[in-house]
Amino acid sequence: MKGFAFLFLLSFFLAGQTKAQREKVITDESKVPEYNLPDVLTRFRGGKVKTEKAWFKKQRPEILKLFTTEVYGQVPGQLDIAEVKVWESSDEALNGLARRKQLSLFFRNNGHNLEVNVLMYLPKTTEKVPVFLAYNFTGNHAVSNDPAIRLTESWVANNPSVGIINNQITEQSRASSEDRWPVEEIVKSGYGLVTVYYGDVDPDKNDFSDGIHPFFYQENQTHPRYNEWGSIAAWAWGLSRVLDYLETDQMVDSKKVAVLGHSRLGKTALWAGATDQRFAMVVSNESGCGGAALSRREFGETVQIINTSFPHWFCDNFLKYNDNEEELPVDQHMLLALIAPRPLYVASAEGDKWADPRGEFLSAKYASPVYELLGKEGLPAKEMPEVNQPVMGTIGYHIRSGKHDLTLYDWIQYIRFADKFLK
Repeated sequence: MKGFAFLFLLSFFLAGQTKAQREKVITDESKVPEYNLPDVLTRFRGGKVKTEKAWFKKQRPEILKLFTTEVYGQVPGQLDIAEVKVWESSDEALNGLARRKQLSLFFRNNGHNLEVNVLMYLPKTTEKVPVFLAYNFTGNHAVSNDPAIRLTESWVANNPSVGIINNQITEQSRASSEDRWPVEEIVKSGYGLVTVYYGDVDPDKNDFSDGIHPFFYQENQTHPRYNEWGSIAAWAWGLSRVLDYLETDQMVDSKKVAVLGHSRLGKTALWAGATDQRFAMVVSNESGCGGAALSRREFGETVQIINTSFPHWFCDNFLKYNDNEEELPVDQHMLLALIAPRPLYVASAEGDKWADPRGEFLSAKYASPVYELLGKEGLPAKEMPEVNQPVMGTIGYHIRSGKHDLTLYDWIQYIRFADKFLK
C-alpha cells in the first residue's frame, strides 16, 4: 500500500501543475529535446530480432507486457457476456438503404450489472459484411437523426449546448455528432457501422466506483491496483466484448472488423488492436499522447499533462514517467508495431498540434521495420507527406487540413484503405 499511497499523493500534487505545464508546452519543432528512441527490433536484453518467429515468440510478448504493466494496466480477470437482448431491428433504416439493429450486452459479477448498448447499421445484402467498430462520445443517438435510436440512460459529461444537463441527455442531444458519422456513405461503400457509447463500459471521470472496474474488485478494494487497468484499457476490453458478440451475428463478417477511434478513443482503438489480434484492421484518428504520438518528443500534450488532466485513463505505474519520458522502456511506435502485420491507419490534423502530428507520423514510420520483417510494405513514405496527400502501404497515414475532429475526409480515406484489405 505504501507504493499506492505515494502515487496517489503524487497525482494529487500534480493536479495543481496543469496550468504551469500547459504554459511550457512545446509547439515549435526547434524546441523538441534530443531523445533516444528504443529500436523496435532490438531485444531488451540485447541482440536483433531477425525472424518472424522471434518477433511473435519473444519480442512482441515482451513489448506487450511492458505496455500492460507500465502504461495501460492489466485486466484483473475474465468476464464473458451474460446475456444479449435485441431491442429492435429494421430492414428499412435510413429510408430503406440499410438494416438497423439495436441490442444490449449484459455483464454480471460480484452483485454488479452492466448494460452496454450497441447500435448497428448494415448494408442490405445476403452476404456477411465487413464493419467498422467504433465508440462514440455522447451516446448512440448522437450519431444520426434516426428517431428510432434509443436514448442513452448512462452518465454523460455535461454539455448544455447539445442538451446534456445534470449528466443526462435529452431529446436535443439527438444527431448532435452526426457530422462525425457519415452513416449513409459507410453503408453505400459496403461496410457496416457498429457503435457503442464508451461511457456504458466506464464513465469518463476520475471515479472507479462505477462502470466495469468494480466487477473485479477484491474485498475492500475501491481502486485498481498500480499495475491494473485504467479507463483506456477498460474501454479496449469493452471493444473486445463487442467483437465477441459480432462473432455470433450472422450478418457480420467477424474476421473483417476494423476497430476505429478518435482522440482518447483512438488511443483505445490502438490498445484494443494490440491486445486482441482478432481485429482485422486498426484506425487511429488524432490519438496523440498515449496513442500514436511518440512520448519522448514531448511535443504538445505530454505524459505529465495527460496524467494530470486525466488520471484515470492509464494505470498508476504510468505516473512514474511524468516529466520522465526518457525512462519509459517503450514508446508508441512499439505500440503500433504490435498491430503488425494487420493493416494500420494513423491520421493527424494540421491544426491539432496538441496531438503532435509529426510524432504520429514518425511513430508509424518507426513501426514499419516490423511490418517489413513480416513481409508487408509498412509506411511508404520517408518524409512526412503534404497536407491532404494520404500514403497507404499496410500502414497508412495522412495529415489533413483543419482541427482536431473526425471528418468525412478522414472516413473517405479509411474506407479506401479498408477496400485494400477487407474486401
